[in-house]
Amino acid sequence: MRIMGLDLGDKTIGVAVSDLLGLTAQGVETIRRSKREIDRLRELVKLYEVEEIVVGLPRNMDGSIGPRAEKTLEFAHYLSETLNLPVSSWDERLTTVAAQRSLLEADVSRAKRRQVIDKMAAMLILQGYMDSRRPRN
Repeated sequence: MRIMGLDLGDKTIGVAVSDLLGLTAQGVETIRRSKREIDRLRELVKLYEVEEIVVGLPRNMDGSIGPRAEKTLEFAHYLSETLNLPVSSWDERLTTVAAQRSLLEADVSRAKRRQVIDKMAAMLILQGYMDSRRPRN
């Protein structure tokens, strides 16, 4: 079963999908926010045969839900109803910071970082979600 991870921003949506075994997350693309974003997400769900979606939930640093997280939860509900799939949320605090740090350590140029940061954040959200569901020995 494949899972799709989303990093929702004001201007873009980072997209990642799991491998078939649900072990690793791979970045897919960054979608520009528009009236057609749901159409593109629907295409990707079909292409990758996605059965579940997880969206990054931007909680405040104290763990509370602020206005941005409320908008994310509304979008998640809309997405679930529109695509007829289960949609979960995952605490995304500091994922963009972690993605930025990884790209800096890899010496990726500023222009290239801007192109891949949202997709990388989606990968981190999805990987964290999948890791949390894996049984521990």
